[in-house]
Amino acid sequence: GGAPTSFSTMASSKEIRNQIKSVKNTQKITKAMEMVSVSKMRKAQDRMRQARPYAEKIRDITAHLSTANPEYVHPFMQHRDAVKKAGIIMVTSDKGLCGGLNTNIFRAVTHKMQELHDKGVGIQATTIGSKGMGFMYRAGVKIVSQLIQTGDVPHIDRLVPVIKVQIDAFLKGEIDVIYLAYTRFVNTMTQAPVVEQLLPLPEGHLGTAQEPVAQGDYSWDYLYEPSPRKVLDELMTRYLEALIYQSLAENMASEHSARVVAMKAASDNAKKIINELQLSYNKARQAAITQELSEIVGGAAAV
Repeated sequence: GGAPTSFSTMASSKEIRNQIKSVKNTQKITKAMEMVSVSKMRKAQDRMRQARPYAEKIRDITAHLSTANPEYVHPFMQHRDAVKKAGIIMVTSDKGLCGGLNTNIFRAVTHKMQELHDKGVGIQATTIGSKGMGFMYRAGVKIVSQLIQTGDVPHIDRLVPVIKVQIDAFLKGEIDVIYLAYTRFVNTMTQAPVVEQLLPLPEGHLGTAQEPVAQGDYSWDYLYEPSPRKVLDELMTRYLEALIYQSLAENMASEHSARVVAMKAASDNAKKIINELQLSYNKARQAAITQELSEIVGGAAAV
C-alpha cells in the first residue's frame, strides 16, 4: 500500500516545480517592466518639469485677462447661462501594470460625470490613451475623438486635431463647458488625479487648481499690439495647447513613476513566493526519499 503515497508525493513535487517556473517567468516580466520605466521615468519627469513654468504662467496671464475687462471678450471667456452639455478630455496611459494610476482617474471622472448627470447635463468625451477609451466605451459615453499610442514623448501636433473637435463644439454652442482630467505628478511615490475646468476660463481662482490665488490680490490692465482680438485669439490657442501638452507630460511622468513602484512590489512578492515554494518543494522531495528508503528497508527485512 506504500507505492501510491510515493507517487502522489512525486506528483506534488512536480506541480510545485511547475509553479516555481511559472512565478519565475512572471518575475522576469515585472523586473523588465520596472527597468524600462526606471530609464524612461527620469526623462518623462524632466520633460514635465520643463513645461510646468510655461503652462502655469500662461494660465495666470489668461486668468488675469478674463478679469481685466478688455474691449474684446473672447468666446473662451464667456460663461453660458445654462449648461446643457459638457465635454470631458481624459488623459490615461496606453499600457497597464502601473498600479492604481488609471483606476484613480476613472474614479475622479466617474464622480464628475455623476455630478453632471444629476444636473441633467449630457456628456461627450475625448480620450487620450487606450485605457481611458475602454473606460468611456464601457460607461456608454459618446467618444467624439481619441488618440492612442501616444509614444514616450507628447507631440503637440498629434494632440491638436483630437482636442479641436471639442473646442469647435464649444465655439458652435454644442457644448457649454469642457473639463480636463489627468494625473498630476507630485513625486515618485505620489500621483494625484485632477479634473479641472478648461473652458470657459474658470472664474474665482487663478494659478493652478492646487494653488489658488485670491481674486482681489491683483488689478492688472493690458495694452494690446496690434489689436485685442488678434492677441487674445493667439493667446487662447496657446493657452489650450500648453495645458493639454502639460497634462499629457504630467500623466507620462506619473505613469512611469507608478509603474516603477508597482513592478518593484510585484517583483519582491514573486521572490517571496518563490522562496516559500522552494521550501515546500524541498520538503516534498525529502518526504519522497524517506518513503523510498523505508520501503527498501522494509523489503530487505521481509526477504
